[in-house]
Amino acid sequence: MQRFVKPLLFVVCLVPLVWLIIKGIFFGLGANPIEKMTRFTGDWTLRFLLITLAITPVRILFSLQWVRYRRMLGLFAFFYASVHFMIWLGVDHFFDFSDIGKDIMKRPYITVGFSALVLLIPLAVTSTNAMIKRLGKNWKRLHQLVYVIAVLGVLHYLWLVKADNREPLIYGGILVALLLVRAWNQATKRTARAATAAGQP
Repeated sequence: MQRFVKPLLFVVCLVPLVWLIIKGIFFGLGANPIEKMTRFTGDWTLRFLLITLAITPVRILFSLQWVRYRRMLGLFAFFYASVHFMIWLGVDHFFDFSDIGKDIMKRPYITVGFSALVLLIPLAVTSTNAMIKRLGKNWKRLHQLVYVIAVLGVLHYLWLVKADNREPLIYGGILVALLLVRAWNQATKRTARAATAAGQP
């Protein structure tokens, strides 16, 4: 049964993209389709980032061993971030790099979002078994950037919206909760190690 889970999860992760394409074909993207596509892919980038970060807290709290799926989920976060960026780059700005450069420098939410994408690239590139083996302990240090990326993703969304900021605040709350679970787990481990060390002769 386990061998079917990963292919099925892969297909499920593609459902948002397929849904977006179907809506685009049948003119279901509303009056501003570019904005709709950009927001949609941005939402799913952030969702996949949070789902990826949730793997360890779920293991800590519920003993569910989903770690084997974390790499694929993280790569889907990068995939949707790339689609999000390409829509903004090609469809919204028509590859006008002069205008794009000005946007990145002038608009904080774009600067933050672009920074998150740039930081995602080395994580995606080093997600192979060969790179994990080659980098050793440095691989874990490098992939801790995912926390920074998630924070930047939430800020990108929060600064983007002009009025209704409930959704980015919900994402931010989920991120804080996930980080608190990790921090609590690390503190518990340190306390246990200290107690063990204190009890040794």
